Amino acid sequence: MVSDSRLQQLITYSDPRSPAAEAYRQLRTNIQFAGLDKALKSILITGANLDEGKSTTLANLGVAFSQTGSSVILLDCDLRRPSLHELFGLDNHRGISTWVVDGTPDTIPLFDSGIPNLSLMLSGPPPPNPSEVLGSRRMSELLKELCNRADYVLIDTPPVVAVTDAAVLATKVDAVLLLVRAGKTKRDMARRAKVILERVNANLLGVILNNVKYNSKMHGY
Repeated sequence: MVSDSRLQQLITYSDPRSPAAEAYRQLRTNIQFAGLDKALKSILITGANLDEGKSTTLANLGVAFSQTGSSVILLDCDLRRPSLHELFGLDNHRGISTWVVDGTPDTIPLFDSGIPNLSLMLSGPPPPNPSEVLGSRRMSELLKELCNRADYVLIDTPPVVAVTDAAVLATKVDAVLLLVRAGKTKRDMARRAKVILERVNANLLGVILNNVKYNSKMHGY
């Protein structure tokens, strides 16, 4: 179960009537409408740079989807600096890096988040070759199996400009969202991230602008 201190980061769960939670619901709706012609089940979130809040954004978006009754799996593919296990207070001793070695569909380590309809698969201990793991046939098999089990699989990855992991995985998913942080992400870094994703023919749905100053004039509505 998510602790009270961590609940503050899961605003969609702890304060569902807040403006921030409403923003996540708007993002959820935009994604659902983007998938009218073709279902978007596996959605990757990456950033242009470090510390832009992508893991917290992914977790809150996952909660927003789960609140509609949809089954959601959060998949931590940041094999270098994983954080979803810390956010949900879980032990990261089992996950992607352990499963790809000799796991089977029956032994996929899914963890209960403590939130209805929301489960997690963690990164596991850091492997020596993250990009190779994410680009492997075994990773493709894992994604296919998880998509069979859930309505949505939301995938956390390292920043796309920093390492190649996100670009490698972007070729295996239905859609990609790029996160940038207001007041921090440089424009040239955001443009570079977009170019990298376009080069691998990623289905870039759009950009999430994080940390925007709240406009109190909208509160009454």
